[in-house]
Amino acid sequence: MIKYNVRGENIEITDALREYVEKRLEKLEKYFETNTDVIAHVNMRVYPDHSAKVEVTIPLPYLVLRAEDVTDDMYKSIDFVSEKLERQIRKYKTRVNRKSRAKGIKDFFYEDLEEEKEVPEKFNIVRNKRLNLKPMDPEEAILQMDMLGHDFFIFQDADTNGTSIVYKRNDGRYGLIETNE
Repeated sequence: MIKYNVRGENIEITDALREYVEKRLEKLEKYFETNTDVIAHVNMRVYPDHSAKVEVTIPLPYLVLRAEDVTDDMYKSIDFVSEKLERQIRKYKTRVNRKSRAKGIKDFFYEDLEEEKEVPEKFNIVRNKRLNLKPMDPEEAILQMDMLGHDFFIFQDADTNGTSIVYKRNDGRYGLIETNE
């Protein structure tokens, strides 16, 4: 079941908007396990030129789904975002789960970072995160990295149990760094 955290910037979230978001996003429930609590963080914003932006982030234990869209109508933006999310889920389900089932791996994916600490400025580190690495193969890590929109991704290699990093190269291809653990 999806729970909704809907907030607005420069717009009042009416019952009609909230119900429309819930109606559009509840179509995604068929992709989640029935005993999984899913929280959809929805942020709506209206700009001075009257364009409407909708951002939806759905953190899962193994994946972070995120989509946004800007149009001239809030309801259109909600429609486009829900379609983008459904495409992401279908792509993920078909590519990753097929590989996982073939290898006998069950839901071992990236777990989002929860803990952030402040670090003294003299080190110029502005953020500190703690990772829980899940076993996966490099192709799954690349898919996860692309879905998150990051340039690199750290994961535990399912075959070697070592820590590895995939990254996007300047030429658009991917690189893999493996550790000697």
